[in-house]
Amino acid sequence: MDFKGSETIPGPRAEDQLPHTARAAVKIVVVGGFGVGKTTMVGSVSEIKPLTTEETMTQAGIGVDDNFGSPSKTATTVAMDFGRIKITDQLVLYLFGTPGQERFWFLWNGLFEGALGAVVLVDTRRLEVSFDVMGRLEERGVPFVVAVNSFPDAPRYPIADLRSALDLSERIPIMECDVRRRASSRDVLMTLTRFLHSLAMTGSLT
Repeated sequence: MDFKGSETIPGPRAEDQLPHTARAAVKIVVVGGFGVGKTTMVGSVSEIKPLTTEETMTQAGIGVDDNFGSPSKTATTVAMDFGRIKITDQLVLYLFGTPGQERFWFLWNGLFEGALGAVVLVDTRRLEVSFDVMGRLEERGVPFVVAVNSFPDAPRYPIADLRSALDLSERIPIMECDVRRRASSRDVLMTLTRFLHSLAMTGSLT
């Protein structure tokens, strides 16, 4: 029965539906400190219109949120970002970007639930922020790769030096990337999927 003023709820857009060849869908989280490029990465690589929960930054965040290195940043994620990318005809990744400010880290446990792997985005100007991020993933047993986002004004270091500074084991992949470029972000995700596959083959992924 139709009611006056009722509206038809639109169904999902054709481009948002999973390809019929998909056999596996994997949850991946994109984590890192405030302003490292998580929202940008999810948006650049997603094949569907990404869901974002960005809100305008206000004076209330002064002294609470550390926006070092991002003085022009005017919005921030307060819940999560969401996107999707097809890696192969059979494999689809669901991407969940986490909020970077410490006051929203209580949301991370829920976002980590069911995640098979993670991308840790790093800013060389604030390497110290990455330790808490990686520590939380290790506590949850979530395998991860590290992607160093190439900000124009950020110092560049050899990958070996960054591995040492971050105290990363040799088995954890680390690479440079530009999250503004879809191909670069996709390469990071491909590295993560290969890493997860290698862990599964050796029985390290449980």
